[in-house]
Amino acid sequence: MMPKAVVLLSGGLDSYTAAAMARQQGFELHALTMVYGQRHEREVAAARAVARALGVTRHVEFAVDLRAFGGSSLTSADPVPKDRSQTSDEIPSTYVPARNTVFLSLALAWAETLGASDIVIGVNAIDYSGYPDCRPEFIGAFQQMARLATRAGVGGAALTIHAPLQHMTKAQIIERGRDLGLDYGLTHSCYDPLPDGRPCLRCDSCILRAAGFAEIGVQDPLVQR
Repeated sequence: MMPKAVVLLSGGLDSYTAAAMARQQGFELHALTMVYGQRHEREVAAARAVARALGVTRHVEFAVDLRAFGGSSLTSADPVPKDRSQTSDEIPSTYVPARNTVFLSLALAWAETLGASDIVIGVNAIDYSGYPDCRPEFIGAFQQMARLATRAGVGGAALTIHAPLQHMTKAQIIERGRDLGLDYGLTHSCYDPLPDGRPCLRCDSCILRAAGFAEIGVQDPLVQR
């Protein structure tokens, strides 16, 4: 029997690649997409397409409206920063307070219900926008907390948080996905897409994505359209 894994699936390039890597390793995928009040629905539509392409066993879209708290340009009408220097140490306004903590907690609840010992998340600590909840220290701390805070953990189950992209550059992630035969035309990365759904090409996420494709000399299928 294939071991089960809960995969946090946003519809972005990173989560798609991380999920595909888990599938290659023999996991039965249960995909969790968070509908958290993000400023556009294109991301959720992409997650549905990616889930179908991965052949997940079940895809849950879980609503938790973080707009009630605000604090981010992704969950409010505040403008998304554009053309920002990627060498800045400043945490941008697109940071959603405690987002990955909330998401991983819900993934943990589902994993324990499924009897799954593995959770997969596509966070990255190299080519990213400076979010504190993407760091290896956070992932390690959450894994330890999960083992202390669950019946499965107290009973001796060794729950593991897999962050396979943690130390990869965006270019390396794209290359890995291409090796796995992934269609990145299904994905969506932009924080502030145009009315027709096309990427803005100027937000942090678009800039990092473009740099990754450029580094390996491959055209982004979303830009071709």
